[in-house]
Amino acid sequence: MSFTSILKNPIEYLKGVGPQRADLLKKEAGIFTFEDLLNYFPYRHIDRTKVARIADIHPDSDYVLVSGKVISVEELGEKRSRRFVVSMSDGSGIMELVWFQGINWVNKILHTGTPLRVFGKVGFFMNSLQMAHPEFEIINTTHTPTRDFLEPVYPSTEKLKARQLGGRNIAQLTYALLQLLSEKDLPENLPLTILEKYKLKNRFESYKNIHFPSNQGEWQDAVTRLKYEELFISQLRLGLVRFQRNTFSKGLIFEKSGDFLNDFYHHHLPFELTNAQKRVLKEIRRDMGSGRQMNRLLQGDVGSGKTMVALLSMLIAAGNGYQSCFMAPTEILARQHYDNLKTMLGNLNIEIGIITGSSSAKEKREVLAKCADGILHIIIGTHALIEDTVQFKNLGLAIIDEQHRFGVEQRAKLWKKNTVPPHILVMTATPIPRTLALTAYGDLEYSIMDEMPAGRIPITTVHRMEYRRPDVMGFVRSEIDKGRQVYIIYPLIEESAKLDFENLMKGYEDVKAYFPEPKYYISVVHGRQKKDMKTINMSRFVEGDTQIMVSTTVIEVGVNVPNASVMVIENSEKFGLTQLHQLRGRVGRGSEKSYCILMSKVKMTPDAKARIKIMCETNDGFKIAEKDLEIRGPGDIEGTRQSGELNFKLANIVEDRAILEQARHDAENIIKQDNTLSGAAYTGLRMFLQSDGKRTGWSKIS
Repeated sequence: MSFTSILKNPIEYLKGVGPQRADLLKKEAGIFTFEDLLNYFPYRHIDRTKVARIADIHPDSDYVLVSGKVISVEELGEKRSRRFVVSMSDGSGIMELVWFQGINWVNKILHTGTPLRVFGKVGFFMNSLQMAHPEFEIINTTHTPTRDFLEPVYPSTEKLKARQLGGRNIAQLTYALLQLLSEKDLPENLPLTILEKYKLKNRFESYKNIHFPSNQGEWQDAVTRLKYEELFISQLRLGLVRFQRNTFSKGLIFEKSGDFLNDFYHHHLPFELTNAQKRVLKEIRRDMGSGRQMNRLLQGDVGSGKTMVALLSMLIAAGNGYQSCFMAPTEILARQHYDNLKTMLGNLNIEIGIITGSSSAKEKREVLAKCADGILHIIIGTHALIEDTVQFKNLGLAIIDEQHRFGVEQRAKLWKKNTVPPHILVMTATPIPRTLALTAYGDLEYSIMDEMPAGRIPITTVHRMEYRRPDVMGFVRSEIDKGRQVYIIYPLIEESAKLDFENLMKGYEDVKAYFPEPKYYISVVHGRQKKDMKTINMSRFVEGDTQIMVSTTVIEVGVNVPNASVMVIENSEKFGLTQLHQLRGRVGRGSEKSYCILMSKVKMTPDAKARIKIMCETNDGFKIAEKDLEIRGPGDIEGTRQSGELNFKLANIVEDRAILEQARHDAENIIKQDNTLSGAAYTGLRMFLQSDGKRTGWSKIS
């Protein structure tokens, strides 16, 4: 956030900080300026406004304030077991106060009869109510201090505490900062209509009350206001980016469906399209005929038919006289797309080519010449497509499969291959929860394929403990004897490539013991292999020369083997939900019943148990993605870690979905009414966005 000049002051200029403390605040807490300190929010508050009766304190009580008199003092134990115990009473009961350190100092101050106010976390020891190392003050009969606000508790670190920058010290600095500020330093950025609609407090008051509220209600009002502001500003930015692009981004106009699409659809379509495929295809056709560049994210579960939608879109481009390119993340996947599309297109007069890193010099020359001359309607490839040597006569559509595998700069090179940028369709088989999509991909048009083709047999997923391994291997053998193939996957151990390799090779030896040659053949694929060897081993499995593939997660994207019917995932408790679902999607691609077996140790964390439970309960990738978001939080979901838009200080897109939906709706309405924010009602909002103009939506793809 950005305000007026005082909040831009370096933190060392705040009284009580100085250069050395400032360095620590920068390194340990990311606090560089007054503004950063203002946005360093407490994670809870302590209520010192209410005095508790000792008789009312129970095991579930947390921090309490108690007022009474010392009735006895006692020093117990020797050396390391030495402790100082004070008994105090408030007339309703007795509580023990215990010190293990600073005993001599406390002993000098506290005596029988001393009137005392103590504050701390309570506990029970041997059925006696205790408070260890409480904060205390001797009550002065002429003046009893009172507090008119809840006391904030700020996150700190050991290094900060060592320099007297613990939670209480940070509270003192924040309090001092707030005394320097007035409403002009925190001008209102939300329109009056929104403030009135939701009865939101003003900005300055909200910042004061999120740090030092008088009561719980004030704090809650402040949190609601600032959460809404975060989400609203985020959605407004994304909405303005989308509006600007839709208004000013010139695009190629595909005026008709074309003969290629009509011929294929009516005479060569291998199966009836699902309603989801038809809906998405209509959205794409509308985009490509609008006169603006399409920028659409297509997400659909594994097996939902995204490749067919991609093919039909490329046929529309060809029917309008334009070329298409299809960029896949791996060479094997590029080759499989090429083979599948060649088969489906059959006798249609469509020229299709492929270019990858391992294409021979002769193959490359021929494909590049056809591409430059406009003879090729469709070219499929890996990142080799973005090389300068690949020239198009009239590239009209660029399709990117598994978009998170390619960097923004890599993708951008594709749309420079035509004077008018081609239409863009990015596809992912990783289902993205709606709340995450609204936040991270809000500047893209957004299509969902949430329906499976008819006749698709659901994958049966089961959980088996390590001691059931002989039974699991017996089942695997029975599937292989039916002519099926099997994946056995081991987790990546991020800290050590050496451990990965050792773990995998030990697993390989174990599998060999169950499935000896020459009756069984095994492919092994891992990150340490040279690219050529990895490709050969994968290809042997794809072609059916081996019955088992033992691998790390390198096969998560990029292998399509319809004959594979079993996926065994070792140490499944170490995998994330989305990754488990992606791996499971490698089977169930043929006409036979398929199985996913999640192996684990007996001891698992609660999160691991929750992940395995949801995997066994559903094959629905969108339900799984929602659960993954709940378990892990938005910052850990693949592809979103770099997102500044998800880096909220207060808002949580899982817990605050309702606020997010409201904020998005309000932002869209404002853009419809006044897309330049030039009206008097939006002056504060416009000035805020201008002062904070460097921030942009990270997911813009063109």
